[in-house]
Amino acid sequence: MVTALGIGFISGISLILAIGAQNAFVIRQGLLKQHVPPIVIICATSDALLIFAGTGGLGTLIQNQPTLLEVIRWFGVAYLSWFALRSFRSAFRSQALDTKGETTQSLGKATATCLGFTFLNPHVYLDTVILLGSIANQFGQDRWIFAGGASVASFTWFALIGFGARAASRFMSKPIFWRILDCVIGLIMIAIAIMLAFYQF
Repeated sequence: MVTALGIGFISGISLILAIGAQNAFVIRQGLLKQHVPPIVIICATSDALLIFAGTGGLGTLIQNQPTLLEVIRWFGVAYLSWFALRSFRSAFRSQALDTKGETTQSLGKATATCLGFTFLNPHVYLDTVILLGSIANQFGQDRWIFAGGASVASFTWFALIGFGARAASRFMSKPIFWRILDCVIGLIMIAIAIMLAFYQF
């Protein structure tokens, strides 16, 4: 039981460490101090649901439905490209650099964006559902313990980057920082979109 829990945690944290679209969005929300608790909970809970779904057999179903991954792929490419363009536009608008001004998003919009980054990314299904689900099922009766460990890793990571960025935001108030951040996030989104477009699933 303890072994499955530990390996689940390590496996989960190792897959989530890369700064992808979801992580970049959480960090930005943390730096802006906007809706951090609900965004952290939404991301972590979504990951946990996908992990448990994969452990329960959804990964096998997805592997047998390549058309589904293709649909998700192109939705993801379009969504990431749109967000990248919005980030570049934000980088060159002075008003967008004011964290107390027009950049404030409603909770509904922030939630929709967060869910888009989570569920419109085929790699989420490949890594979280198929890969972690496959590893979990190697543990037999302890597979749900493994899934629990991987889920704890998601909650730990998103809380760390979300609340950590919020705590650091007062040191990063200069306009040049926000221009650079928006450009970096835009580049990350474009890079992921290009990778999704050409990735051989």
